[in-house]
Amino acid sequence: MLAEVFIFVPSVARFREDYLLARLERAQIASLALLATDRRIDAALEAELLENAEVLNVVLRRDAVRQLILSSDAMPQISATYDLRDPPGWVLMRDALARMVNPEPQVIRVIGEPVREAGLLIEVTMPTEPLRAALIDYGLRILALSAVISIFTAVLLFIAVRQLMVSPIKRLVASMTRYAAAPEDPARIIQPQGRVRELRDAEDALNSLQTELTGALKQRERLAQLGEAVAKISHDLRNMLSVATMLGDRLEASQDPAVQRIAPRLLASLDRAIHLTEATLAFGRAEEPAPKLTRLPLRGLVEDVIENERLSDDSAAIEYGCDVAPGLMVRADAEQLHRVLSNLVRNARLAIAATGNPGSVTITGRETDEGWEIGVQDTGPGLPQKARAHLFKPFHGGVRKGGTGLGLAICAELVKGHGGKLELVRSDADGTVFRIMLPAGLAT
Repeated sequence: MLAEVFIFVPSVARFREDYLLARLERAQIASLALLATDRRIDAALEAELLENAEVLNVVLRRDAVRQLILSSDAMPQISATYDLRDPPGWVLMRDALARMVNPEPQVIRVIGEPVREAGLLIEVTMPTEPLRAALIDYGLRILALSAVISIFTAVLLFIAVRQLMVSPIKRLVASMTRYAAAPEDPARIIQPQGRVRELRDAEDALNSLQTELTGALKQRERLAQLGEAVAKISHDLRNMLSVATMLGDRLEASQDPAVQRIAPRLLASLDRAIHLTEATLAFGRAEEPAPKLTRLPLRGLVEDVIENERLSDDSAAIEYGCDVAPGLMVRADAEQLHRVLSNLVRNARLAIAATGNPGSVTITGRETDEGWEIGVQDTGPGLPQKARAHLFKPFHGGVRKGGTGLGLAICAELVKGHGGKLELVRSDADGTVFRIMLPAGLAT
């Protein structure tokens, strides 16, 4: 309808111009008929010619002479003059609208150029009632045509919107409802079918989201089953380790110097394993226990981690370094920080051992304005791109064949429990560097 409004005004202006030009042409034909008879016609014929032309008089200018060719007996006052010799478009539209809204009967003068150059100028006077009636009739026909076009367009638009938008949206909603009833079923994931680009993008995004969610739910279900199995294993393992601890106590009474040197570390490792199984049982029920923060010497803890790794490493191809100041104190949970560093050092040792080449693992520590920074760096082959993309996600960031990727995920969770952050600084052909940031603002 808005388009019809913009079309209506020029159309009415064009109709009025054609109407007036037609009256000029009829008046010219009537005047030529009169000239052909050397202007010898009776008054009745002259009135008939004017009536057929629908004008009141005709003035023709030929050879610079202005002649009144046809005229009626009564000549009312002329209200306006319109020149149709190349008028501007906006003038035609203005005059057409003004004539339609003005119901007062008037007489106007119209000036134009004769057809086929049959003179220099032709002008007629004519009443406005027939012109206004013709304009209104034309406007009503345009209105009726507009209504038909609008109804037809509305029907087409309704069908198009229903087929291209409403039906796909209903299908999308139905698919979402069906998927919500059983999100773990891959068969209920939406298959994009939309023909409209925006709807197709929405379906693609929903398909990706549902695929990831279904995979996550399946993984969570497997994790729940695994957690239940680990809890059972940890329960039995704790009992076995308790027996091993009692046997270690007896070994500690041995007079063998080698046994006396190894026994305390063996007992400490057994105690740590028992604590780990108990923590695993607690994790199956909730989360990692909150850290018990105390002030502890970092160098002693790092040396203990390194010594345990030396005992686990049969070869002498890997060197271990400790770059921590002797008096450096940190605020952390000793057991959890020991687990984090042991895991990182063990991963570095296994990565170097897999290459068959010698290498080194170094633990550094320093105090910063924000807290403490602990680094674990090695000269191994670096992490593959796939492992770096999902480094701290369980069952995604495993590097070794058969690895689960749980170690780094647990380390990140333990460090996060301290209010800190575990991050990968770099990993390339020259080695890998992990950094632990512990804040200084946590209360003990």
